[in-house]
Amino acid sequence: MKTRGFSLIELMIVVAVIGILAAIAVPNFLRFQARSKQAEAKANLRGIFVGERAIFSEKGKYTTDIGDVGFAPARGNRYYYDLGDTASNAPCPGGESRASNTLTYTTPLCAITADSFRYGAFYVAGTLNSTSPTPGAGAVTWASTANGVTAPAAFWGVFGTCPRCSFNATAIGQIDNDTGVDFFAVSSEFMQMTAGACAEEVAQNHPGTAMNVRNDVNCD
Repeated sequence: MKTRGFSLIELMIVVAVIGILAAIAVPNFLRFQARSKQAEAKANLRGIFVGERAIFSEKGKYTTDIGDVGFAPARGNRYYYDLGDTASNAPCPGGESRASNTLTYTTPLCAITADSFRYGAFYVAGTLNSTSPTPGAGAVTWASTANGVTAPAAFWGVFGTCPRCSFNATAIGQIDNDTGVDFFAVSSEFMQMTAGACAEEVAQNHPGTAMNVRNDVNCD
């Protein structure tokens, strides 16, 4: 009985087809995987909003203290959460560090770093856990507010004099191992995109809804 094997051309065709399928499937899988990680930021920013609203209902003010808000996400967080420095409306200069198996704290307690003890030093490099992260000038503006609070030039902290005040918090994360970052913001006010590059384009976000200011999946 005579048997016949595959020719070299047939093998090359099969390899080429597999390569094409992989070129299509792998990037889509990585993109889907990265998007699934964004659920962490959305859920935790919602938790910050709920905590802030509870404080406002009881005391008529917002806060940037993570302890007052009751914000304590489980270890293994990929995002850096920043409630801001109200004195300067800039990113928090202190907070809870998750760079080792033991949590350490630096005042003011207004941020929680990404869990670099689990994921590595890359998660504290560059703009992730420093005072430098910005989504780009003009990326988000507040819609007109009922309480007369002026729209802020920065993203972080409590704005206005309470009870006529508002708050804004952010989540910054590295979800696909490139040089760019994922950037979400949540506010007690309506927010809308104006000129944000690589953002999830939405006309307007309701208070308490996490807005994707820079989408790391789409940007790079």
